[in-house]
Amino acid sequence: MLVSQLGEHAAAIAAAVERLEDGRVLDRIRARDHRVWSPHPDEIVNRLGWLDAPRAMMSSMATIRSMRDKARRDGFTHVVLLGMGGSSLFPEALAAIFPPAPGAGMPLTVIDSTDPDLIRSRLAGLDLATTLVIVATKSGGTVETLSAFRYLYNAIQHHGALDPGRQFLAITDPGSQLERLAEAHGFRQTFLNDPEIGGRYSALSHFGIVPAVLLGLDAPSLLLRGHAALEAPEAALELGAALGVLAGVGRDKLTLTASDRLVPFLDWIEQLVAESTGKAGRGIVPVVGEPLAAPARYGSDRVFVDLALAGDGARTAALDALAGAGHPVLRISVADATDVGGQTMTWSLATVLAAALLGVQPFDQPDVESAKASAREMVAAFTATGALPAGEAVASDASGVEAFLAAAQPGDYLALQVYGNPTPELEEVLHRLRVQVRDRHRIATTLGWGPRFLHSTGQLHKGDGNAGLFVQVV
Repeated sequence: MLVSQLGEHAAAIAAAVERLEDGRVLDRIRARDHRVWSPHPDEIVNRLGWLDAPRAMMSSMATIRSMRDKARRDGFTHVVLLGMGGSSLFPEALAAIFPPAPGAGMPLTVIDSTDPDLIRSRLAGLDLATTLVIVATKSGGTVETLSAFRYLYNAIQHHGALDPGRQFLAITDPGSQLERLAEAHGFRQTFLNDPEIGGRYSALSHFGIVPAVLLGLDAPSLLLRGHAALEAPEAALELGAALGVLAGVGRDKLTLTASDRLVPFLDWIEQLVAESTGKAGRGIVPVVGEPLAAPARYGSDRVFVDLALAGDGARTAALDALAGAGHPVLRISVADATDVGGQTMTWSLATVLAAALLGVQPFDQPDVESAKASAREMVAAFTATGALPAGEAVASDASGVEAFLAAAQPGDYLALQVYGNPTPELEEVLHRLRVQVRDRHRIATTLGWGPRFLHSTGQLHKGDGNAGLFVQVV
């Protein structure tokens, strides 16, 4: 259920909903009509397979369950998933929201970093002999994921495994480098995903459902909730219209809060919205992890969306105060945690509708691709010359950072980009820093862990309206 308090923006959003309904936009999306977003079909008509995923994945359930049951009979007790962005964020959320089902599931650990301390800490205590590893990448060539695979393959081999490939599963697109690698190394099984599903829209495909089954979750219920949200898209329609209209008038800082149990799901929403809308000088900036504060702490660039389990009123007073002060507030209530399956579809539809209103193509990532090309050129130059391009290295102390932030303008946001292991101690320091910056400068703050954020919010950072203030912590 969606309840909206939109204040002075209510009429404009209602008009947008009416335009979307009169234009039969949802029907056109289901019919793969690329003109909803662009006169050109490239990377649109072949990126809408997620609409079919809830129904299509039902036919794969027996195969996936059979794989899980055999793995358990063979003595596996833990799952490690290697992936980045859309290949890892939904499984990570599921593992945090749901405990492994007794007698059916296995604990799941996600590695989506190249930081040695993080990798060591997440593998600490695991028996590599009984660890099943998922290598997940749509393209099949994600550098961080394949590097982690090589590390773990060698570690398992050195641990004494005679046939290390039998401890690995692959999830990828047909014909990818990973499919070939899996065959060459004798992987236990390879799951080929629908190639018409983009990474950030792949939650209800093999990328999300295989890990869900290994956790022992009721994966069919996740799929059924997703299908139900597609069949009854009223909440998605209103949410998408609100996000699109509000971003168009400068309220483009989507501040997300949730019931404690559902907080891990917000990282998935962050990637979906940021990568889909942050391009062509426009974008919606998801803000995850900021605590709610008094209305005066915020600028006029905010919209608040809360995702609550039924009966959770912990944030009601704070949200009422924000709405009373004129900030748009939308509240989504779900019956239980299994409705993250429905919310993936609701948010996917809402995001592509908001993108249509903003005039952006939600399925490409042009600035990420151009950055990859630049990186490849730099690597080629280093390979040829043995040296990187000369540049001036500047390390800023606290006064330098403060002077940098003092230049913030209304509508700007701080993006903390941190390369390191997210220990509780470090996360607490960064949390306090975000609150101080928000309260002192009245700007939104975001936090991304590198290199993970490059696959999550990186497109927004490169492609939006140049409103970001970027501070890297290394």
